[in-house]
Amino acid sequence: MESQVLPLIHQSVERFQAGDLATAETLLKQVLQIDPRNFAGLHVMGLVHVIQKNHEEAETFLRQAVDVNPSSGLANYNLAIALSGAGKEHDALPVHARTVALAPNNQDAWVNYGKSLSALKRHEDALVCYDKALEINPEHVAALGNRGALLAELGRNEEALVCFEKVMALDAAHPAVWLNIANVLRNLKRYDEALEHYDHAIKLDQKNADLWSNKANALRNLRRYDEALEHYDRAIRLAPENGDAWYNKGYTLTGLKRHDEALAHYARAIELSPDKADVWYIMGNTLIELKQHEEAIASFDRALQINPDHEFLFGDRLSARMTICDWQDAEAQFAELAKQIENDKKPCTPFTVLSVLDSPALQKKAAISYAQNFPANHSIGATHKRSPTGMIRIGYFTKDFHEHATSFLTAELFELHDKSKFEIIAISYGPEKFDKMRVRLLQAFDQFVDVREKTDREIAQLSREMGIDIAVDMQGYQTEHRPGIFACRAAPIQVNFLAYPGTMGAEYMNYLIADSTVVPEAHRQHFTEKIVYLPDTYQPNDRKRAIANRQFTREELGLPQSGFVFCCFNNNYKITPSVFDVWMRILKEVKGSVLWLLEDNASATRNLRAEAEKRGVSGERLVFAKFTSHADHLARHRVADLFLDTLPYNAHTTASDALWAELPVLTCTGQSFTSRVAASLLKAIDLPELITASATDYEHLAIELATQSDKLLAIKQKLASKRMTAPLFDAPRYTRNLEAAYSTMYERYQSHLPPDHIVIAKM
Repeated sequence: MESQVLPLIHQSVERFQAGDLATAETLLKQVLQIDPRNFAGLHVMGLVHVIQKNHEEAETFLRQAVDVNPSSGLANYNLAIALSGAGKEHDALPVHARTVALAPNNQDAWVNYGKSLSALKRHEDALVCYDKALEINPEHVAALGNRGALLAELGRNEEALVCFEKVMALDAAHPAVWLNIANVLRNLKRYDEALEHYDHAIKLDQKNADLWSNKANALRNLRRYDEALEHYDRAIRLAPENGDAWYNKGYTLTGLKRHDEALAHYARAIELSPDKADVWYIMGNTLIELKQHEEAIASFDRALQINPDHEFLFGDRLSARMTICDWQDAEAQFAELAKQIENDKKPCTPFTVLSVLDSPALQKKAAISYAQNFPANHSIGATHKRSPTGMIRIGYFTKDFHEHATSFLTAELFELHDKSKFEIIAISYGPEKFDKMRVRLLQAFDQFVDVREKTDREIAQLSREMGIDIAVDMQGYQTEHRPGIFACRAAPIQVNFLAYPGTMGAEYMNYLIADSTVVPEAHRQHFTEKIVYLPDTYQPNDRKRAIANRQFTREELGLPQSGFVFCCFNNNYKITPSVFDVWMRILKEVKGSVLWLLEDNASATRNLRAEAEKRGVSGERLVFAKFTSHADHLARHRVADLFLDTLPYNAHTTASDALWAELPVLTCTGQSFTSRVAASLLKAIDLPELITASATDYEHLAIELATQSDKLLAIKQKLASKRMTAPLFDAPRYTRNLEAAYSTMYERYQSHLPPDHIVIAKM
């Protein structure tokens, strides 16, 4: 038998090594017909199938080979490769372990072992295997490359960069080496350096679509959008079936607010890769921008089916449903959101938590988790202490320097700043809108700087060059936020102010402007910032907010000629099922009354009326106000009788609007900053009698005020008398308080003292 088999074995090996797999396979079949347990025949036949990617057949032959000779390290090594190729990583692990036990100096075996462990998310064990390979051979390219890729996946980019740079020293001629370094540099936000490496990789391989697409991503990060789009187009021309290039181009178009074009690109990406959760997710967010909420929810649903643990997806889907008041299983969804946050998952962005969970502890945890996406960036070095000059430079950073709720509150503050002590600078990264508010703000600031086209790092660098002492973030985690500016340390003192009513959860944000109502001393633990307590209220107000002279009639507003008018002009997403339950009970008790709400979208209108019917209230008793100019909106408040607040996300600017229009606001306080804002405003206008501490008290007081006209009239008269005398609308007083806070922060900094809680005394 041996005399027959040996020549066939030699011939088959010779043909195998020559790449003639078909002939080798024919010869090996003859060997195994003669001797079914021939180790060499089984082993080489297994290798033939490995090369042909026939992994199941390879596994069969290699298992038989190992059965014949269990001590063969090479047979075990190849069996592990076959199992991994078949996606059987769990089955491969004991074979890898056996291989390295039989051949502990086999560098490649350790690398393959690490790859299987990495595929099974056993990352630390995988790193141990790569390190074992590198102990044997510190210049093992595959070990360095795989170790670097895993470290990059784990977010350990600095360590990954070290690995990839070692690979480059060994093999600089391969474009993948330059690509890997470029990707890590991009992760580190070193975009200019990343571009240089992408360019070098492209020189080595100009027909590689991935290189063009990845370079485009870096250009997008640098806000060089036109160039990015050109590079995506180049990638798509080279590889029209490359779904990632279509997706990334769509993402860039979304950023440019070219939403319809973006959707077309996402649709193409989905055709090519229908099971990519990222594409369905970002398409959902783009549909939200187009106010196509129900289509967005369907897109989010598909993404959740593919990847239930996709970061922020659960919360974005919940937010979309709250926007259209789709409350099916809402309470269960709120509970699930809380559970996921408690379990250290990332189900949502922090803003979602504010609107549905009245838990400052969970809000903080969600914020800290989200802030990890914007880690402190020390690439431009430490800030340098500016010598005191008597003028403190304040930089206000936002996208909302135009007709927007934030500017409606702050315009007079900017005008009233003491320009002999403070130089105030607007850092605007929002759209170029020359409406009346923008014109007014251009005159209020000492400098107005448009930084729309700059990167976060460039904006922070500019802020430093301008000598800004205190950088005030007026965006927080609201829409189109840019915390990366503050992660680069735009100024030695950085303040979270007004727009985002919660903690940023970021160690580089030093202070939060608040008051003792929104953040009681016992709640400080729920904020990573030090709390600055203003004496009256944290919220500024503009006494120049125009109220139109127009006298609206009930008829033209769609309201009944008679009956009590409750209203709530908060965004629809703030309306929760529990608040709506209370409202419907109030309507049942107050005969002939109606509830006047803001009409945000047709789906919400339809759903709210249906929810009213479910609770035994005619949907016709809900009246919806269309959007109009701010002056007209304030004027139409006069037609309402009582503003009903929401919980846990109170009326903020909308509460000030109502009070400015002399409409009483009834609120119920909760535990979080967002749920205590209306109480802060009511205290500042000396109307604490409109603050309740429970849903029951809130309900009873609403009914009492609606049915006892004398009591409501007395409150309205008090509001009218306090409107121009109480602290809430005393803009000069507020400005002095805030300036005192800025001065205290600055003095601490100049005295080399760390940030600490600050209490500004009443003036």
